[in-house]
Amino acid sequence: MSKGGLGDMMKQVQKMQAKMEEMQAELEKQTVEASAGGGMVKVVANGKSDIISITIDPEVVDKDDIEMLQDLIVAAVNQAREKAQELQSEQISGLTGGLKIPGLNLPF
Repeated sequence: MSKGGLGDMMKQVQKMQAKMEEMQAELEKQTVEASAGGGMVKVVANGKSDIISITIDPEVVDKDDIEMLQDLIVAAVNQAREKAQELQSEQISGLTGGLKIPGLNLPF
């Protein structure tokens, strides 16, 4: 590979890195919402899969059935993380033009 070709490739890599950083900042601002138990437990996560908030309807709080509440929370959190991962995949697909690049994983 010629010097010019290598330099051009390095510029492209730097542009992609800059776009990845922009995408990460955007993902941090975007949110997804998931719920369980007919909306009794709601979870909001950002596009980086960080849980932002959990809302629990007081009607689902039963001191004699804590296990059900725990299950609803786990289900809603898992659904929110799934939605966040879908959002990440959409963003990566937009960045790569739909090409699947082996080893291209988000650092979060």
